[in-house]
Formats: sequence, C-alpha cells, structure tokens
Amino acid sequence: MLLALGMLFGFAVFFWLVFFKFKWLKLSVPWVLVSAFFVVHVLLIFLIGLRFMTPASNNAKVVQHTIQLVPRLTEPALVTAVLVEPNQPVKKGQPLFLFDRRPYEYKVQQLEAQLAQAKQNVQILKADIDVADQKLAKTQSETVFAKYQQNLAASLAAKGAGPEEEAQRWDAQLKVNEAAVKETMAELDRAKLRYESQVNGVNTSVAEVEAELQQARYYLDHTTLVAPEDGRIVNLQVRPGMVAGDYRFGAIASFICDDGRYLLGAYFQEVLKYMTNGQPVEVALELYPGQIFQGKVQDIWRASGEGQYLPSGNLPVFHPEPPKVPQGCFAVAIVFDDPDQSKFPIGAQGVAAIYTKGMHGPWAALRRVSIRITSWMNWLYPMPF
Repeated sequence: MLLALGMLFGFAVFFWLVFFKFKWLKLSVPWVLVSAFFVVHVLLIFLIGLRFMTPASNNAKVVQHTIQLVPRLTEPALVTAVLVEPNQPVKKGQPLFLFDRRPYEYKVQQLEAQLAQAKQNVQILKADIDVADQKLAKTQSETVFAKYQQNLAASLAAKGAGPEEEAQRWDAQLKVNEAAVKETMAELDRAKLRYESQVNGVNTSVAEVEAELQQARYYLDHTTLVAPEDGRIVNLQVRPGMVAGDYRFGAIASFICDDGRYLLGAYFQEVLKYMTNGQPVEVALELYPGQIFQGKVQDIWRASGEGQYLPSGNLPVFHPEPPKVPQGCFAVAIVFDDPDQSKFPIGAQGVAAIYTKGMHGPWAALRRVSIRITSWMNWLYPMPF
C-alpha cells in the first residue's frame, strides 16, 4: 500500500513539474488519457488489497435457532389455555399451552386398572401351578391303583379264578389313567410357562401393561407444552378452542431460541483465501445507524448448494451462468463480542468486514473508514419516500 501511495505521489509531482511548473510538455488529450490510465491501474492496488486483506459482505443477517412447537399427542385435543404472551421472554420448562387432559387421564385410569388385573392374574397363574400339581398327584395315584388292579385281574384270569373281561377292563382303565397323567403333566408345564414368562424379573403380561401405562402417562404429561429452552414466541396465533393433535399437522407456533445466535455473511469464494477462524470482524447493522459492533469469525461454511446433485439416472448438464448472475458465495458464521446478545434480533442485516491481518495496518484503516461511512449513511438511506 505504501508503494502505491508513493507511486501516486511521485506521479502527481512529476505531472505538476512537467505540465505546470516547467511546462516541458503541453497538456493534451492523449497525455490526459495516459495519466488517467496509469492512475486507475495504481488504484487497483487499493481495490485488491481491500478485497483480500479486509473482505466485506453487504449480505449479512443475524440468524437464530428456531424450534417448531408440535404437540406430542395421539388424539385430537382442544387448546384449553395459552399461558404465554407474544414476544415475551420465557424460561426453559415454562408452560406455554394447555391441552384437554380428559381423554389421556381416562386412558391412564383404564391402564392402571388393567395393571392391577394383570398383577392379580399372576397370582392366579401361581395358583394354577398348585392345582396342576395336585391334579398330577391324583392322576398318578389313580394310575398306580389301576396298574395294581390290572395285574391282579390278569393274574386271576390266568388261573381261571376271574373273568377275562375284568382283566381287559382294568387294562383299558390303566391306559386312560396313563394318558391322564401325561395330560396333567402338560397342563402343569403350560401353567409354569405362563407364570415364569418374564422380562427383567416381571411377568410379560404385567410388563406389557406397564409399558402401555408409561406411554399413556407420557402423552398425559405432554398435554402441557413447555418451553424447550430460553427464548420467545413471535406472531402468536394460538387461541383456546383450536384443535391440535393427530388431525392437525405441522407446528402450532415457532419458538425463537436465545442461545446460539450468530451473523451469517455471504462472501465471494476468492476472498476466502486468507480467511480463518478467530479473525476480528466489524459489523454495521442497519438496525443501529452510526454504530459498529465487534465480533470474530466462528466458522467458514465451505459448501454450496451449487455443487450438490441429487441421485438420479440423468447425466449432469452444464450451462454457463449469464454474466449478470452473481457468482457463487460461501457463508461465514460470525459471533458478536457484545455480552448483551439481545441487541441482535433474528433477521437483522448489515455489512460485515473481516480483518485477515488484524485491526492494524493501512488496509485495516481504509476498511474501518469505509464501514463507518456505511454505518453513518444508514441515517439517510434508504430514503423514506
């Protein structure tokens, strides 16, 4: 920069001496054109230096995270109360909207009754095991008696002391009793399987109802919609009496978060050459004419939608952009140093200048003058008429 200033100063002295002081040459149109050509090319040094050493963007906007408030309900529910005022700060966990609790309370009561019944059924299953044990003991005893009678009748029939039909009758009865023993053993195994069917030490029928009850209580808790974090709601349109839930798709309000706001500026790709995270930034917001805010580069988003192609069977087609279409830009995230972040509302726009070599030096001085002029001009522009 000093070299360019020296060249301009030297040329001015040379021009004055040759054409005005000593009048060695006569000033003419060709000499004026040559001089203007030289001066313009030297001035390009200042333009290039400002562009790369202190890149600026006039497309910078304050960005805040927003959360779409969607009721977590399974059935249509009436909004019974709105507990928040528009554009008023709220704290995390503060109730915002109340929905009709009755359908979800009834569901919880129903499942609580089913849970009590399921726990009672577990005791019944345990009693079924005892009943099956006793029945098995009875059928086994009857089988032993039938086997004794079958052996006795067969022995008497073989000696001619008893009828053959009696031996056959007890043989059939023994088979019936043996089948009854097997049936009772199967019933006992089935009762044990029902009683011993468990998940983490809890009977499966009880665990199933408990899971349904927890889900019902979850939805009951969500009949009160609370603030997900510190922030506020703008353009509040929710009124008591509107229906929300399963048959109303989409959010009922937009919640603007206080934390995590930043300034997002669009910069031409070539000016990112010397830009890195942590470099100082000055911002002139249109919201505050005549004021300059300090900040620093948080991150450089080295990505653009112009380089994205969706999966398809079509081959890419390339067309040159018209000369009047602006070239592609990359976004740079900037955070403010001011501790009072509420000064910077979502959507506020302005100019952001990044000082790649720090706040000192001739290029920084020129940019600081330039951005302050821009801020002062906000008093006049745009005109209200």
